[in-house]
Amino acid sequence: MKNYQLGEFEELVILTVGILNNSAYSVAIKDEIESRLSRSVSMGALHTALKRLEDKGYLKSFSGEATEERAGRPKRYFEITALGKKAMQYAKSTRDELWSAIPKAVLQLVAR
Repeated sequence: MKNYQLGEFEELVILTVGILNNSAYSVAIKDEIESRLSRSVSMGALHTALKRLEDKGYLKSFSGEATEERAGRPKRYFEITALGKKAMQYAKSTRDELWSAIPKAVLQLVAR
């Protein structure tokens, strides 16, 4: 399988785009990550990751309807491409292989 590259934050972002499905725009992605992971996310880091994922061909974006609350500017929505789905599957299978290779004794908690 082709070597798909996803950094940790990119992986969180693309997974969150999948969770949000048709409602994935930057503020919703940020809020979802922060809510689920109790981790703060800067808009700059998020926009950088979204741009990188688009450049890699893993996401594509499109404009929604312009709204009055946004001074006539449309929201930019994101969706996962076929290549992005392959990258996600590759990341998951790689992590699953690594987890299954750890001896069970290593993961056992020792009661003291």
